[in-house]
Order: sequence, then structure tokens, then C-alpha cells
Amino acid sequence: MLVVWCPDWPVVAACAAADVGIDVPAAVVAANRVLACNGPARAEGVAVGLRGREAQGRCPELVVLPDDPDRDARRFEPVAAAVEELAVGVEVVEPGVVAAPAKGPVGYFGSAEAAAERLIDHVAARADAECLVGAADGLFAATLAARRGLIVTDTPAFLAPLDIRELDAPDLVDLLRRLGIGTLGAFAALDAHDVATRFGAAAAHAHRLAAGREQRPLARRDPPVDLSVTAHPDPPVDRVDAAAFLARALAERLHAGLAAHGLACTRLAIHAATGTGAELARVWRCAEPLTPAGIADRLRWQLDGWLSGPRRPDGPITTLCLDPVEVVDGRALQLGMWQGAHAEHAERAARAMVHVQGLLGPNGVLVPVEAGGRGPADRVHLVPWGDDRTPPTPPDRPWPGALPAPSPTVVPRHRLPATLRDAEGAEVVVTGRFRLTADPAEVTVARHPARRVLTWAGPWPADERWWSPDGRRRARLQVVLAPESEEDNHPALLLTRENETWTVEGIYD
Repeated sequence: MLVVWCPDWPVVAACAAADVGIDVPAAVVAANRVLACNGPARAEGVAVGLRGREAQGRCPELVVLPDDPDRDARRFEPVAAAVEELAVGVEVVEPGVVAAPAKGPVGYFGSAEAAAERLIDHVAARADAECLVGAADGLFAATLAARRGLIVTDTPAFLAPLDIRELDAPDLVDLLRRLGIGTLGAFAALDAHDVATRFGAAAAHAHRLAAGREQRPLARRDPPVDLSVTAHPDPPVDRVDAAAFLARALAERLHAGLAAHGLACTRLAIHAATGTGAELARVWRCAEPLTPAGIADRLRWQLDGWLSGPRRPDGPITTLCLDPVEVVDGRALQLGMWQGAHAEHAERAARAMVHVQGLLGPNGVLVPVEAGGRGPADRVHLVPWGDDRTPPTPPDRPWPGALPAPSPTVVPRHRLPATLRDAEGAEVVVTGRFRLTADPAEVTVARHPARRVLTWAGPWPADERWWSPDGRRRARLQVVLAPESEEDNHPALLLTRENETWTVEGIYD
């Protein structure tokens, strides 16, 4: 991944809008806190996070500028357009950061270093902006590399000595520092399971980033062709206020269409056309599935950048299209029984489930998914809450040797050892041709007393992956036991013979 990073972009955009010189100490302040500051301000002791009064005390000449995300996005549009002229598949991560796959520019210019130099020169010439370019495996590492102007060939080695504060998780970073973990390498050296169990899902994600492994890929699906929404404003849009109104309506339409298909958008393409035939396009990359407000914000920012930027189109916008380039299964974030009128309860429940995962780890909340398989345990697959609910094996395909209906009502988490004997007291086993050596007469489960067998069915052979060293050869047997009392009602067991041992795989009520 190639990342183009414009240092201190909120301050750069604010200074350009307020006509403040680049050599003047300046800072963007919101809620009485410094959100960003430029080089001259840092030289006077101003830092991000300082209170506004303290920052002005350290630098009396400091120019305080307001925070305005719309302004930042609008001013960043020329930079994104300049990068797009040299790289294919540009994605705006946030105002000030734009990413693109490295394969195209590196292959065209011959090397990552040559591509980085060309991008820096091109952005300076086209957008009059300074930038740094970095390359590494994954967006997280590439962004850190861009802040240092590095081309990284060994991502884990590059990340290992970096300060743990590079992670965008203040609470986790504070806890790790108090535990004596000060670098990304030290954090990555911890066992992933221990991190997830002790610190939760957010820490597990941070651990993958610190180890040089990008976050777990989202379960993306190819969206149907009818998910795109198009508007033909009448009259055509040529003002930012009209664009903002249109953005809200179009965002609601797109979100409603995705929700109807159980989907949520993670990469949004915005296309526009003018009456003269000019076409504009931009792709926004999103870390989390977009809400209607998130879609509207990105659309408004993009239209603001097109209509108010230095490369304003030669006419008003006559056509606007939103295309969900990548989507995830939105049903993975909801409870199916709480749809429609109970959407508020579903959202509250989803937040509660995420909270529980934060306390217990990603596997603290599991959702059952029907899967394919021969045994009862194989047919139920548990996935963490919020993950894709696609089963590892398709349930709608034939499974030769599968257990016939009915399925057991109880499947023990850990199989119980059992002993099966005939009327003479000898153990009943399964031959190499999957036949019983004698008729079962009694069964003993773990330390419980022996129970008489009334009837039985099977065995059903299952010779799985016979060509592989990890193949399994087993046989299943159903037995109906004599009741211990009048209320017992003929209990039944599903027994499995594997590795010369009988175990209880299921219990029939």
C-alpha cells in the first residue's frame, strides 16, 4: 500500500482559508484543546492536546483557527485528484491521508522510491501542497511509514521499535505502558489469545496491527447491480447548500436499499456528471460500516470539494450517483428477532454484545450458524458476534455418511467416555468393515452405572479425508436405553467409535 500524507493538514487547510502565512505559528483548536498545529507553533512549545490558554501562553503570537471538517475535505480534494493522476484505485482515508495500491505506480515507475518521488513532485506542482509518501504492507504500517517518508520492505521489523503510542487507542496504550510494554514489538510478542482474553476485541485488533498483520479482512460481498442510487437534481446543483440537502436525501436512499438486502457499505464511490459531459469520481474508504449520517457527510464533503475547490467543474452537476463498491453482511451486526419496529432495541442489544466482547474478548459472545457436516457437532458453527455468518462448510450439499434424522438434542462440549458390552460382558467393537462384533446389551458412560440397551441402530461409517495424514475414521451408533424410572421415558445416546474408543457424541431427550 502507498500512502500520501500531508502533515498538519487541518492547520494547512485552515491557514489557506484564513490567508495565514505558512511561517506564522498556528493551531486548530476545538473544545479548548489543540487538535493540530504547524511547525512554527511546535517550535514554540505548542503540542496537540494542550489547552488553548496554555498553548497561547507558550506562544503569544499563536493564531487560533476553528475546526472545520468540511473545509479540510474541500481543500484536500486537489491533493487526492493529483494522486489519482498517477495511481489507480485512490482511496481517501481522511482529509490529509490518501492511499492507493502500490502495484500500479511501482510497476510503472520502476520502484517504490521512484513512485514516491514522482508523487511528491506531482502533488506539489498540481495542488501546491507538501506531502510525504510511505509504502508498507497494510494501511496502518503504510501510514506510519508515510509520516517518516520511508519505503518499508520488512513491515514487522519496521513496526517493532516504534512507540506503543502509535496505536490510536489511548486507554489501551496507557494500560500497556503501566504494564511496562512501551513498543509495538513488545506488544506484538504477547500471545494473541491472551491479549484477546485479557483486554478484549479492540486490543486484539491493535495487537494484529502491532505485529504487522492488517486487521482481519471484512467479509465483503459483491453487491447486486441495483444497489447504486442515482439522482438527477432539477435544477442542477451548483451551490454547496443545495448539495448538502441533496446529500442527506441520497444517503437515506442508499442506506435503505442496502438495509433491505441485509448489507452495509465499507467503500463508497461517488460519481458526478455535469451538463457539458464532464465526469467526476472519488472513492471513500471507511474502517467501519457507514451509517446514513456517515454517507451524507462524505457525500457533502466531496461535493463541497468539487463545487468550491480550485478545480471547479465547468458547469453545474446534473447527475449524482452513489455506488457501494464494497459491502459487508449487515445482518452480522444485528439480532434477527428484533427487526423493523424494534430497531432501537436491536441497536441497544448490539451495543451490549460489543460491550461484553470488550470485557470477555471476541469469543465471549458467539452466534450459532448452520453448517454442513456428518456429525451433529459439525453442523453447528459458532462465530464471534459481529463476524461474517458464512458457514465454513455449505449445509445444502450432500454429505455421504451423515447421521440420519433426528439429530441429538444435546451435544456435550467434551465427549464422555463410554463402554459398550454384549450379553456375555465382552466389549463390542467395530471391525475394519464397519460391522459390530456383537449385539450391544449394555452401555456404561463415564462413572455412571451400566444401563441396559433396548435397541440400537447403525453403525454409520464416516471415513473422512482418507488421503490426508489428518484424516478421521469413525463409526456412529444410536442406542436406546432402558428407563431407570417411569418418568425416564427411554433415553437414547449417540455413540462414536474412534481410535478404538467409544464416546458419547450426543444425547436424545
